[in-house]
Amino acid sequence: MTIQPIRVLGDPVLRSPADPVTSFDAALRSLVRDLLDTLTGEPGRAGVAAPQIGVPLRVFAYGTTSPSYLVNPRITARSGQQDGDEGCLSIPGLAFPTPRAFTVTATGFDEHGDPVTVTGSGLLARALQHELDHLDGVLYIDTLTGDARRQALRAVRATFRPGSRTAEGRA
Repeated sequence: MTIQPIRVLGDPVLRSPADPVTSFDAALRSLVRDLLDTLTGEPGRAGVAAPQIGVPLRVFAYGTTSPSYLVNPRITARSGQQDGDEGCLSIPGLAFPTPRAFTVTATGFDEHGDPVTVTGSGLLARALQHELDHLDGVLYIDTLTGDARRQALRAVRATFRPGSRTAEGRA
């Protein structure tokens, strides 16, 4: 089992769009295993994207009861709306109300290049949207508006100030 360290806010890999996977090879299969191990290595994780472990490729793992993954994913349908607190492994210790679609359908590929379609609601839909945002260099706090955004930015400034343990990735 290879649980990879999570990159935290301030690491440039989190703010750059990830590159599409072009080779469905042993290196991709190893990355998928690392993502699944990192996801399941600690309880309560709903997803982890390749950039969060320092790999700028369009791959993420998701799920709490039945972990899986998508390569080169995209969301093809959204419906409804859900509200609720959302957190992020790359912004540890913080969570803010983040509106998301209640149901989404995502398409992508497995580690061999075969097409995959996933439809999820509730937490699964939230995780799919959150992880896909990571692949575009977007963090959930970027999607916030109004008071939630102001509160989040204040908390981020207080928590991730230069020289803090969290800002250095040792939280």
